[in-house]
Amino acid sequence: MNRILSLFSLLFSLSLTAAEPPRPNILFLAIDDLRPELGCYGDTVVKSPHLDQLAQEGILFERAYCQVAVCGASRASMMTGILPTATRYVDYLTTIDADTPGAITLAQHFQDHGYTTLANGKILHTASDASQRSWSRPVQYPKISHQTHLDPASINSGDQKGKKRFFESPEVEDTAYTDGLTAENTIADLRRLKKEGGPFFLGCGFIRPHLPFYAPKKHWDLYDEKTLPLAPNRYRPKDYPSELNSSREFKTYDLAGFDPSSEAFHRKMRHGYFASTSYVDTLVGKVLAELKDLGLDQNTIVVVWGDHGWHLGEHTFWGKHNTLHNATRVPLIVRVPGKPTGLRTQALVQSVDLFPTLCALAGLDTPPSVQGQSFAKLLENPAASHHTAVYNRFKKADALITNRYSYSRFESGAEMLFDLREDPQENSNLASDEKLHPTLLTLRQQLDASIEKAESATW
Repeated sequence: MNRILSLFSLLFSLSLTAAEPPRPNILFLAIDDLRPELGCYGDTVVKSPHLDQLAQEGILFERAYCQVAVCGASRASMMTGILPTATRYVDYLTTIDADTPGAITLAQHFQDHGYTTLANGKILHTASDASQRSWSRPVQYPKISHQTHLDPASINSGDQKGKKRFFESPEVEDTAYTDGLTAENTIADLRRLKKEGGPFFLGCGFIRPHLPFYAPKKHWDLYDEKTLPLAPNRYRPKDYPSELNSSREFKTYDLAGFDPSSEAFHRKMRHGYFASTSYVDTLVGKVLAELKDLGLDQNTIVVVWGDHGWHLGEHTFWGKHNTLHNATRVPLIVRVPGKPTGLRTQALVQSVDLFPTLCALAGLDTPPSVQGQSFAKLLENPAASHHTAVYNRFKKADALITNRYSYSRFESGAEMLFDLREDPQENSNLASDEKLHPTLLTLRQQLDASIEKAESATW
């Protein structure tokens, strides 16, 4: 009788297990320096058909923001769900191991719950950072650098120690550059994971459209440089504080004789950025096509995330490294099998929200160290409320973004206040406008509370 009961108990247990839906896979696509300059975000110039299609199959976040407008710090914050401070997650050399040693990472948490966790390309800035506890194998990087040049004009540019020309467009295959190889490696991983079975968290990190703008010629040929629209506000904001600056990274490359203030330079930079964006869009399409061909798309959550924004000549800035909207607003697209498609949301979300959201979608508890807030409810109801304000910072400036305003306060006490409804390009600093003094007081208090929350992090 005991044997019969034991057998019945075992069969009942197995039937329950079989009835449980399989845990969802995660395909996490991180794209460096990509701002929301895509067709799905309303842009009429950039050719991004694959990302546009993904947006139609999931939800697009109109107002997603990074925590720090520089890659290393932004990625560390996102991967731990921990907010930055003046001494934590500061610059591109940031590592989790140095700033928050022992903090549970997103990949680590999934691995601890039975997932195979793999990464190709740039997920964190440093491949070895938190690697042993995060990934089932070491992060796979192609052996060629993102600065590897193939055009003789680039090879002969610069000096022996300096960086080469900032753009090139040789007639080569997509796999001639590092991002193409990262896509191929990701596709190979998908095939292995399909055979192995079991849930996976697969990270795929593309470098482009990060400088230098090296992409195969066919992607450059999508655009007519002579007719590309330029930024309409090629001047600094009115009443801007002297502390406001932007990235000078572009100046470390050979500018090929261009005057950075010239229209020709603006056109070449925008052409290079758009071509690099289209190159990455094509690679995203290849990875997603393989996911579908393998039948894995039916149980795989796909996330496309940009680590920060990028100025494209606005205010005569090129790059990130400040708290203006163009540097902090990021593209974010999420596709979840079984959820409504073709959605868009104006809800304020931030990068640290990704950790708890993916946990919620996978049925995992969120570690107590995570300071983000799950936006899973938005996948069903994009009109639902989320944050009333999101927090970010860069170096000596802390910033807050609400539905209407963008507010920054520098260590010196200088302030910036922009009305995003009336002035979406942030051309006029209203911090000294007496009519907005009550608004300014409220934003100061909200910012202080955000800083206090960031500083309260434990891990």
